[in-house]
Amino acid sequence: MTTSSQPRLDFVQCLHPGGLHRMAYWEWGEPNNPDVAVCVHGLSRQGRDFDQLASTLQHRFRVICPDVVGRGHSDWLEQPMLYQLPQYVADMVTLLARLKARRIGWVGTSMGGLIGMGLAGLKHSPIDALVLNDIGPSIAPGGLQRISSYVGQPSAFATVADAAAYLASISTGFGPHTDEEWLELSRPMVVPHEGGWRLHYDPSIRVPMAQTTPEAAQAGATALWAWYDAIVAPTLVLRGADSDILARPTALAMTERGPKASLIELAGVGHAPTLIHADQIAAVEAFLSRPRAGDVA
Repeated sequence: MTTSSQPRLDFVQCLHPGGLHRMAYWEWGEPNNPDVAVCVHGLSRQGRDFDQLASTLQHRFRVICPDVVGRGHSDWLEQPMLYQLPQYVADMVTLLARLKARRIGWVGTSMGGLIGMGLAGLKHSPIDALVLNDIGPSIAPGGLQRISSYVGQPSAFATVADAAAYLASISTGFGPHTDEEWLELSRPMVVPHEGGWRLHYDPSIRVPMAQTTPEAAQAGATALWAWYDAIVAPTLVLRGADSDILARPTALAMTERGPKASLIELAGVGHAPTLIHADQIAAVEAFLSRPRAGDVA
């Protein structure tokens, strides 16, 4: 099987009200492998977050790591209010159709997990194994307020190291990392701009979040629980023990309803585990590699 230390960049054309846009995705492993793992990042991140995980998983799966629209190498949308789950889910349906996979495991960090819930909760969903990384149908308001305080703010950095230092200051929940690990996580997060560097995403991704009322947030949680309760795929929840996004009571409720997820809590980590350390990678790999319905003994 073909493996590589670097992924291949490709694009898929997706539909939004008023036009088309391109979504970028990074691909690891054998291009014809019908067993696929799709790894989707959080709100202000991008697909290269999963380099370490994908480098391991590619020995068993074709690994697909999209840049959700508005991030990374994907197009920006002219209508900021489209930066919400319905558009993201629709884009991923288009991507999954292209993959022609026999089976699909989904690894979603934060927002990527919400997208995964939306897809896995659909009738006839192709997702047959779901990993939700520090996210659930109910999102703790304190964590949302923290994220809202920095997402979409103007960014300009003289060097990549300066950008990495800034990202470290707003990402303490990621847990301990060496300087080298943090720099590798940070490099794809910036792009050249006016002789320096800026963050890789459209600042307008914050608009829907900024306009969310408490009533809308409650309605959203109700809808997310309905999606979650409709999931039939085996599900694993990873929770940073210090998370301010996925409260422990919510995580425990996820083990008791819907797919009755398995739960692993990670000490010394908040929101969200980066999935670059050996214990986190091993947990995901073991779950995705378990026999699934329809496998031949």
